[in-house]
Amino acid sequence: MTIPLTILPANRELQVAPGTSILQAAHAAGIDITATCGGRGRCTSCRVKFVRGTVPPPTIMDELQLGSDLVREGYRLSCQCRVTEPIAVQVAPPLDEQAFQILGADRRVQDVGRVVIDAGITKQLVKVALPREEHHQTSDLEELLAAIGRGPWDVSPELLKQLPATLREAQGEVTVTTFGRSVLAAEAGDTGPMKFGLAVDIGTTSVDTALIELESGERLASVSSLNPQAVFGGDLMSRIAFAQFNPANLKKLQGRIIGLLNQHITEIVRESGVLSKWIYKVVVVGNTCMHHILLGIDPSHVGLAPYAPVLRHPLVLPARELHLKVHPEARVCLLPIVAGFVGADAVGVALATRIYESPEIRIAVDIGTNGEVVLGSRERLWACSAPAGPALEGAQIRHGMRAALGAIDRVRIEDDIQVHTIGEAAPLGICGSGIIDALAGMLDAGILDATGLIQVEDRDRLPPRLRPRVVLQGEERRFILIRQGEAGAPADITLTQQDIRQVQLAKGAIASGVAMLQHIAGVPDGQVAELLLAGGFGNYLSIRSALRIGLIPPLPAERIRYVGNAASLGAQLCLVSETERHRAEGIARGIEHVSLATHPDFQEIFVECMNFPRG
Repeated sequence: MTIPLTILPANRELQVAPGTSILQAAHAAGIDITATCGGRGRCTSCRVKFVRGTVPPPTIMDELQLGSDLVREGYRLSCQCRVTEPIAVQVAPPLDEQAFQILGADRRVQDVGRVVIDAGITKQLVKVALPREEHHQTSDLEELLAAIGRGPWDVSPELLKQLPATLREAQGEVTVTTFGRSVLAAEAGDTGPMKFGLAVDIGTTSVDTALIELESGERLASVSSLNPQAVFGGDLMSRIAFAQFNPANLKKLQGRIIGLLNQHITEIVRESGVLSKWIYKVVVVGNTCMHHILLGIDPSHVGLAPYAPVLRHPLVLPARELHLKVHPEARVCLLPIVAGFVGADAVGVALATRIYESPEIRIAVDIGTNGEVVLGSRERLWACSAPAGPALEGAQIRHGMRAALGAIDRVRIEDDIQVHTIGEAAPLGICGSGIIDALAGMLDAGILDATGLIQVEDRDRLPPRLRPRVVLQGEERRFILIRQGEAGAPADITLTQQDIRQVQLAKGAIASGVAMLQHIAGVPDGQVAELLLAGGFGNYLSIRSALRIGLIPPLPAERIRYVGNAASLGAQLCLVSETERHRAEGIARGIEHVSLATHPDFQEIFVECMNFPRG
């Protein structure tokens, strides 16, 4: 027996088994309902509104996440709602998130000192002597290899299929492209100057792709997008849970990322005028989970103790194996992995920041959904995972959103509130940098105490314009950032007590990761020469606000520096320089991974980092 479920606005009627959740039914039918928390009832992204049929009683998670107003209006979390009778639901439209702020590598490879440009892609124009007499015991391939010399060579069957026609079309004059010991292409005529590559940074939240001219190292074009896998979960554990021991779901995740990369390639070649057949090398960085999913490797055991990856060594494979729309024989180079939750992106950060050759102790913090911390110098390097989750990207926050048009990205609290939105648009929600600013201002104003509690009882001590913004609705403490109508806001934008707790968990993860590495390495704040803030989010937050809430160690501001998307820059370095790519392997082997959760001092340090510094 099945039960009809109608999903609007797609206007699809599904026949589902009784007891199936609305979210499961939608995903099984290929209908995207975003589930940032992976369908665990810990966010509001999968909410639906009942338009026909009996509205079920709210679950505890419905009431906690949606609040009483939306529950009364017939909203429920689709992950919590099971189909027991014919119903029709309207998928809540996501915020109209446009003009995302996604940070690519703003520095060029030429800006990094002592980089030898040697991408490993060689092109040479040769004259191949075609076999002319039957008694000549030779072949097209033998003559080609004799012309390029320095054998032995690895030649793919696909190249052999095209070789006879190419040689005769060009009367034996061809350009041969090689990488290492592999012959990648034989093209009619002289195409020697046409050597290009892609550097790809696959993040949990966003994906950045850059097109590089391999002879000069010049970046010709770049494109960034949100990672489409986020529909199935905003953080790594949610995606691992989705894929766990389920080949069909793993295939969905892999298909999403490969589809996006091919969209990037299409866009990049259109923008640059470079033909995709001239892209011969691709370097990919990403965390361990993203790395495994790209390769179609089951990440289940990355999410289970002892969190072991399937492989850690660098990998090189033909682009055709991943169905990427570059030259089919282009080499896709995946950088090495450090551990289960410290991936090739951390290796890219270490490369780009040159932390591995620093005479003084430095700390590089890649702040993101799956944050990573690298601490050390040329003497020794330590690294750990600092998984902030998606809260700093605006997820699991009542009125949170990504850094897109209309997001509040800066907040100032004095006698009243001043906000700035991306694109100067009417406020639609608040993104991570705005949340950090708001919390810093609330601490300075006395709206929050050091434990993160909204001080409803003491609001009479606040300036007159701030007092009515601190409210208790039922049992929920709230701070009203923007009232409906203010600055054109279509609805109230608030920070709830639950929102504050989510941010405390996120900032506690990052701060405790840094503190634990300092603790293990025996490096007090005074011995840290520099703190390097990497990643898209890290480069948009206010250093003052980050210091005020304790997100980063209390160093003088002049010892804190933004370094852009260092993971992407590390990928670009390895793209244009085989020296850098081989150096990455040595760096990965030399990094000492610190497992935070198993360290006896971690719990105490994490709890301490959850609290805010006293003003």
